[in-house]
Amino acid sequence: MNQHEDKKVTRISEEIIDKSIELKRVSQEQLQREFDYIQAEKLLRKMLGKGLITEVEFNKIDALNRQAFSPFLAEIMP
Repeated sequence: MNQHEDKKVTRISEEIIDKSIELKRVSQEQLQREFDYIQAEKLLRKMLGKGLITEVEFNKIDALNRQAFSPFLAEIMP
C-alpha cells in the first residue's frame, strides 16, 4: 500500500447490524408444510428407485407437491 493512500474505517455497531438484518420468523404451519413436502419427496424417490414410477411421472408429481405443500425453498429448487 502506498503511504499516501487514504484509508477509510467504518465502525460496525449493533445498531447497524440490527437494521441490516431482516429476521424472518417461520410459523408452525410453514414448518409442517416443509416437513410434509420432504416426506412426500422421500416416498416419491423410493417409488422411482423401485421402478414404480418413471422420471417423467416423478417430476410431474413433484411439481404438484410443490404447489400443494408450498415449501419455503420451492422457488430455488430445481
